[in-house]
Amino acid sequence: MFFIALNRNIIVTFAERTRCCTQCDKVLESGACCVILTRMRNCFYIFILCMVAVACQQGSKESTPVVPEEDMQAKQMLQGIWMDEDEEAPSFRAEGDTIFYPDTTSQPARFAIIGDTLFIYGAHTSRYPIVKQAEHIFQFKTQDDEVIHLVKSQNADDIHYFDHCKPVALNQRQTIKRDTVVFVANERYHFYVQVNPTKQKVVKQALNDDGLEVENVYYDNSIRFILFHGANRVYQHDFHREDFQKLVPREVLRQCVLSDLVYSHADTDGVRYVAQLAIPDSPSSYEVEILVSYQGRMSMSLVSGVPDNASY
Repeated sequence: MFFIALNRNIIVTFAERTRCCTQCDKVLESGACCVILTRMRNCFYIFILCMVAVACQQGSKESTPVVPEEDMQAKQMLQGIWMDEDEEAPSFRAEGDTIFYPDTTSQPARFAIIGDTLFIYGAHTSRYPIVKQAEHIFQFKTQDDEVIHLVKSQNADDIHYFDHCKPVALNQRQTIKRDTVVFVANERYHFYVQVNPTKQKVVKQALNDDGLEVENVYYDNSIRFILFHGANRVYQHDFHREDFQKLVPREVLRQCVLSDLVYSHADTDGVRYVAQLAIPDSPSSYEVEILVSYQGRMSMSLVSGVPDNASY
């Protein structure tokens, strides 16, 4: 068995090492053979570390995820206006990276075709498996597994279906003012409510007639409420949708519009109003009772919207 030293290319056999170390203990402690063994051990450690580093680097390269590439040819083929094959009504228009819809409430959305799937990106990503695609034919499956058959428009006038520049809100977008006067225990109270439209957008996900998920845009309101006792102002507050987040689930509240504040009645505890939080174009809504005491304290309780009432 041989031990190889890097210093001066010296080769020392095991027998020679034993002999030199036997003749002199100092040689064992500080002789050339011990130096050789120490350097060999260091080289071995360095070699092992290098092998580990190479293995880690290869493993890291192998674990890097492969990002699927967009099918640019299929995307180019989708450019244009697509009509429902049966109803001959416009479904959408693809231009560049964006899909536009013919109705004024649906937000344009970015899209991509990856593999055999159409991806539409909005508040969340929607995926539609492509059944067939050709120059003038496009068929895909909706989330309900229904196959939609579209054909590319050849009529230049169909561009007018998409002339609108931006989504238009469906809610009233006008200021509403109400005054109410009641007498409680021979005391005169005056309530003032003003519904003010805002520029705060409310985005609601919905399915259009072709089964595509679109985002409809509406605009929220703020409501000012003032309670007077005679000429004295007892309470004033501007209510916003966020004021009801403890009573209405966040995912529902996100799609609600603070529609109105309607007078209910007055009793010995105070004046009671009902705030209406409605999901546009839906029968779903939440009603929250607002109680304002004659001392200027306000509390809320849920009237309808979930099975069990809650309050704070």
